Amino acid sequence: MQKRFITIWFRHLTTDWLTLRRPELKNTPFVFAIPQHGRKVITAANVIAEAQGIMPGMPVADAKAMVPNIEVFDEKVERAEKLLRALGEWCIRYTPLVALDLPDGLILDISGCAHLWGGERAYLKEVVTRLRGSGYDVRAAVADTIGTAWAIARFGQVTPIIESSAQTTALLPLPAAALRLEPVVLLRLQKLGLYTIGSFISMQRSALRRRFGEGLLLRLAQALGQAEEYIQPLQVPEPFQERLPCMDPIRTAPGIEIAIQRLLETLCLRLQQDGKGIRTAVLKCYRLDGNIQHVEIGTNRATHHTRHLFKLFQLKIASITPALGIELFVLEAMKVEDVEPSQEVLWAEDPGLDDKGVAELLDRISAKVGAGTIHRYLPAEHYWPERSIRAAPTLQEPATTAWRSDRPRPVRLLSRPEAVEVTAPIPDYPPLMFRYKGRAHYVRKADGPERIEREWWLEGGEHRDYYNVEDEEGQRYWLFRSGHYSGGETKQWFIHGFFA
Repeated sequence: MQKRFITIWFRHLTTDWLTLRRPELKNTPFVFAIPQHGRKVITAANVIAEAQGIMPGMPVADAKAMVPNIEVFDEKVERAEKLLRALGEWCIRYTPLVALDLPDGLILDISGCAHLWGGERAYLKEVVTRLRGSGYDVRAAVADTIGTAWAIARFGQVTPIIESSAQTTALLPLPAAALRLEPVVLLRLQKLGLYTIGSFISMQRSALRRRFGEGLLLRLAQALGQAEEYIQPLQVPEPFQERLPCMDPIRTAPGIEIAIQRLLETLCLRLQQDGKGIRTAVLKCYRLDGNIQHVEIGTNRATHHTRHLFKLFQLKIASITPALGIELFVLEAMKVEDVEPSQEVLWAEDPGLDDKGVAELLDRISAKVGAGTIHRYLPAEHYWPERSIRAAPTLQEPATTAWRSDRPRPVRLLSRPEAVEVTAPIPDYPPLMFRYKGRAHYVRKADGPERIEREWWLEGGEHRDYYNVEDEEGQRYWLFRSGHYSGGETKQWFIHGFFA
C-alpha cells in the first residue's frame, strides 16, 4: 500500500485557543511572551497583531511602541504541546495514526483511509473544514512523504494535494526553509544564493554534504521518499481494531446496533482466521461535539462468536449518549487469546465449564450485573482456611489439587472472621448460643471440634477449634474458638463461614 500523509499547520495555535476561551479578544491585538535575558520576547501573535507588524521574536517593548493598545499574556512552555495533543486525539476519528509535530502541527498517516470519505480531496476538506469551524486557522496538505506534505502545507501556493510520486516537481519552486533545515544551514544557503530547493536539488551529494552537513541530505531524502521517516503515534492502535465512519451522524439505538454488528462481523472474521478470540473489547463512539463514549465488555473464555459478542454489547447500548450524533465507531479487541477448537463427539457427556453455552451465559450475566461479580475458585494446598482456596482467572484453568471431602467445609467463607458472643458450657464443648450482628442464634445441633493449626512456616499465631453448628431455623454456620479456652475473654469466638 502506498503511504500517504497529511500534515496540519496551526498558524496561530495558542492565540486561536485563547480567542476561543475569551471571545472578547476577537478584535483586539494580543501576544504571548516569555522573559528572555532580562526582557520579554513575543512567542506568538494573533492575526490582528501580525497585520500591524508584530511578529514572534520581537521584544514586547518594541511591540508596545508600535501598537500601544496591544495585550500581552504570559506564555506557558507546555501549553502548545497540550493543545496539540488534545487536537491530535480528536483527529484520531480520521485515522488511528496521529503524531505531534511540535511546536504547531500534526502528522496524520492516512494510508488506506481516504476512500472512506470519498477520496483525498473530500477527506482533506472534511478535516480542514471541521478544524476551521472549531476556530483554528489551519493549512494542510497531502503527499507521499511527511517532508513534502509539511513543505506544501506551509509554503505551497498551487494545490494542497500532491499526486503520488510527484513530490520532486512540487518541491522545486519552494524555498529552502520548506525542508525543515536548521537556521545556520539556511543562512549558508542564502549566502551562496541558493534560495529555492530547485537551485541545489541536482547538485552532487558530496558537495552538499561537505558544505551543509548530513542534515540537509537527510531532510531532502525524506521529502523525496528516498529515506524513511517514522512517527510516534499518540495512541498505538490495537492489532485487532476496526473503524466505521458514518456519512450521517448516528443518533438512534438501532443505528448504533447496526454499526456494532458490522464492526463485529469484520473483526470476528479476522480473529477466526488467526485462531484468536476476544477476552476484552472496547467500543469507542466519537461524537460530533468531540466527546468520546466508551463501552467495554469482557468474556470468560476467548470467543469470536459474533452473535454472542453482539448480545453483550447490546446490553450496554443504553449507556451510550449520542447527543448531536456519532460520526465514528472504533472497536478494539484489547485482550485476545487463542481459541481452542471444539471437538465433535458422537455421545456428548456433561461438559461442565467446558460448555460454550455456560461461558456465554456467564458473560451475559456479568454484562447485566457488572464485571467482577461472578467468581470461580479452585482448591489450594493449604490447611489454613483462608489459604485453602484461590480465585481462578479463567474458566478453563485446571485445578492442581482436589477439594477436601473428608471434612465438611462451608460454601462461602468470610473474607475476615468476625467476632461473635458465645455461650458455651465447658471447654471443648460446642456453643449453646451465639450472637451475630445483634441477633441471637440458639444452637440445636453441633459437630466438632476440628482443630486447625497455623502453618508455622508461614506465620505464627493461635490455633483454631472449629464447630459446625445449626440454629433453630436450620441455618448452619462455621464457628471457631481461637487458642485455648479462657473464660475471662469474650472475643475468643468467631464466625468464619456459612453452609448452603
